[in-house]
Amino acid sequence: MAGTGGPANDAAATDGAAADGAATEDVRLAVYRHFAETGDAPSPADLVTRTGWSAAVVRAALERLHDRRDLVLDPGDRDRVVLAHPFASVPLGFSVMGARTLWWGGCAWDSFAIPHLLDAEPEVLVATRCPACAAPHAWSVDRRAPPDGDQVAHFLIPTARIWDDVVHACSHQRLFCSTHCVDAWLAATGRPRGYVLDLPTLWRLASGWYVGRMDRGYVRRGPVAAAAYFAEVGLRGPFWGLPA
Repeated sequence: MAGTGGPANDAAATDGAAADGAATEDVRLAVYRHFAETGDAPSPADLVTRTGWSAAVVRAALERLHDRRDLVLDPGDRDRVVLAHPFASVPLGFSVMGARTLWWGGCAWDSFAIPHLLDAEPEVLVATRCPACAAPHAWSVDRRAPPDGDQVAHFLIPTARIWDDVVHACSHQRLFCSTHCVDAWLAATGRPRGYVLDLPTLWRLASGWYVGRMDRGYVRRGPVAAAAYFAEVGLRGPFWGLPA
């Protein structure tokens, strides 16, 4: 019996992998561009229209992107994109208003990142409430300099554990009135203290983290590159995978 391998089958496999790769990148870009333009997650039908790929190819690409951590699918509805950082399709404590579009910010980090990512939105209004006392806060966030304010961000989950439950981790990257409110919230909820950032540090963290994400061929940072970036913006300690 003749074998099933050989150059022809190898070539077919290579062509198939190339097509999968092209479809995955097309779908990734379409997801991000849809979020950027509309403020909401695209449906598979939206992605079919934007990319020209079939619904089956689009759904397979979404699963690959989820596995690669380029986006997060709803565990109960695999057609629904919950997160495509810095964008979210669910409220996690922040609204981000641009000149044309209103987004849910995925967290403090992501909300401050949106004007750095989108060429058409160089300034946004980030709004939230303090989780401890419910005081409202809003900042005009742009690319030039950190916003004024004495408020602080508290990140609960260390970076090495963010992807254990990324929605939970993002929902606990919040902005508080002060360290006093952080302490009050921790006491009320019984949670351990995470990492506290002032607004300038949060702005620096957000400013370059997603550079290139809207471009074809973008690749997420690995742990070594991420740690180097964290150190560069002034973060330190085991929470960020860095020396104390």
